Amino acid sequence: MTVTPLAIEMDSGEKRLNELGYKQELRREMTLFKTLAISVSTITLFTGVTPLYGSSLLYAGPASLVWGWLVVSFFSWFVGIAMAEICSSFPTTGSLYFWAAHLSGPRWGPFASWCCAWLETIGLITGVGAQAYAGSQTLQSIILLCTGTNKGGGYFAPRGIFFCMYAGLTIIWAVLNTFAIEVIAFIDVISIWWQIIGGVVVVIMLPIVAPTRQSASYVFTHFETSPESTGISSKPYAIILSVLVSHYSIYGYDAAAHLTEETKGADRNGPIAILTSIAIISLFGWGYVLALTFSIQDPSYLYDTANETAGALVPAQILYDAFHGRFHNASGAIGLLFVIWGSFFFGGLSVMTSAARVVYALSRDRGIPLSSIWRRLHPRHKVPANAVWLCAALCILAGLPILKLNLVFTTITSISTVGWVGGYAVPIFARMVMDEKNFRAGPFYLGRARRPICLVALLWICYTCSVFLLPTVYPIKWDTFNYAPAGLGVCLMLIMLWWALGARRWFKGPVRNIDTRVLREETDGKIDMYHGNA
Repeated sequence: MTVTPLAIEMDSGEKRLNELGYKQELRREMTLFKTLAISVSTITLFTGVTPLYGSSLLYAGPASLVWGWLVVSFFSWFVGIAMAEICSSFPTTGSLYFWAAHLSGPRWGPFASWCCAWLETIGLITGVGAQAYAGSQTLQSIILLCTGTNKGGGYFAPRGIFFCMYAGLTIIWAVLNTFAIEVIAFIDVISIWWQIIGGVVVVIMLPIVAPTRQSASYVFTHFETSPESTGISSKPYAIILSVLVSHYSIYGYDAAAHLTEETKGADRNGPIAILTSIAIISLFGWGYVLALTFSIQDPSYLYDTANETAGALVPAQILYDAFHGRFHNASGAIGLLFVIWGSFFFGGLSVMTSAARVVYALSRDRGIPLSSIWRRLHPRHKVPANAVWLCAALCILAGLPILKLNLVFTTITSISTVGWVGGYAVPIFARMVMDEKNFRAGPFYLGRARRPICLVALLWICYTCSVFLLPTVYPIKWDTFNYAPAGLGVCLMLIMLWWALGARRWFKGPVRNIDTRVLREETDGKIDMYHGNA
C-alpha cells in the first residue's frame, strides 16, 4: 500500500470558525444562492404586507403606506450594512448572540450574549407563529372563495379549525426541518423562484385585470384617518401605525447569518446574502403595495364584514374585486391567493430553520434548560432535530389564545418584531462603542464609517421596537388590547431574574469546543489528508 498526500484547501468560513474556537459539526454544503434563497424566504415578499395591509391602509390612507415603505427600506439598509460587517467577521450559527459576546468583551460579553440570545429566541419562535397565523388566514380566505364566498354560503373556518390550520402548518414545517439541510435548501430554491416569479405576476397582472384603477393622486397623496373604526384621531399616531406593515415586512435578513456554519465561504457569502435579500424585498415589496393600492375598487367595501371575504383579509377582497369584476368568477383571485399562501408556507419553513439553529447554538453553549437534549444532532441528517421540535411545541402553545382572543396576530407579530429586531441592537451597539483595535475585520469592512452607520441603525431599531408596543385600537378593552408589552415584559423579567439568581455564575457566553492551539497550523489555509492505494 502506498500513501500519498492530498492537499485540500480549507473553506474560509470554516477556517474563521476554527479560529473562534468552534469545530465544524454541521455540514457546510450551502452555496451563496441557496443561502440567499433561505434569507429571502424568511423575509418573504407577501407575508409581511398581506396580513397588515388592510389595517395600515385604514389608519391613514394610501399615501403614508406607500411612502412609509420607502422610508423603512432606507433605514433598514443601515441595519443590514452594520450586520453584514459583523457577519463577515463572525460567520457562526450562533450569529447575533455570538457576535454580542465577542464584541462586548470579557466583562460584559456574557450578559450581552444572554440578553441577545433570549431576545432572538423569543423573536424567532413567535415569528414562526406569525407566519403560521397569517398563512392560516390566507388559507381561510382561499377555502371561503372556493366554496362560494361569504355571500354565497361559503365555508369560513371557525376558531377551532383555524387553530388546527395554525398547528398543522407548524408541524409540517417541523417535519421538513428534520430532514437534511440540503432538503431545506432545495425547497428554498423553489421558494425564491416562487416569490420572484409570483411577485412579478401579481404586481403586473393585478392592475391590468382590475376593471378600474385608482389615480396616482389617490395612491401617492391621499391621506385619511378612520377614527370611527380605529378610535385614533391623531394624525401623527395614525401615520406611525400605518407604517407598521413596512417595519414588519423588512426584517429577517439575518437568516443568512444563522446558516453561516453550513455555508461555503460564509465570511463573504453571508454579508452578500444579507444585503441582496434587503434589496430584493425592498423592490418587490413596494411593487406589491403599489399593485394592491392601484387596484382598489371601493375602499369602504374592503372592510365590510358582509363582503365576499367576510372582511377578514383586505388583499383577498382586492383580488376578488379585480378578477370577479373583469371575468365574473373568482378563479384568478384564488390562483393568486394560492401564490401568496405558498409564500407563507416557504417563509414559515425558513423561520423555523433559523429558530432551530439559534436554539441549537444556545444549547451548545448551555444557555437553555436541558441543553444536552436540544443540542443533539440527528445521527444521519446532522440537523438539530430536537431543537426544531422544541420550537414547534412552543409555537403551538403561543397560538392557544387564538381560541378566545381577537388580536392574537397583533400580539404575536409585535413580540416577534421586538424580540427579533431588538436582538439586532445588542451586537450593533457593542460594535459601535468597542475599541477598533480589538476587531478583526472580515472581507466586508466598514472602516471609519462603522460608527455613524451603527448609530443610525441603533436608533432605528429602538424606534421600531417602541412603535410595536403601542395600542393599535381605541378604546382599549380586553379583546382589543395589544398584549405584547405584557407578554414580552413577563418573559424578559423572568429571563433577567434567572440571570441575577443563577445564570450569571455559570453562563459565560459561547463555549469553545475546540483547542485553537491544536489547529493553529492547520488553519493557515491547508489541511493534509491522506488516502491509501492498494
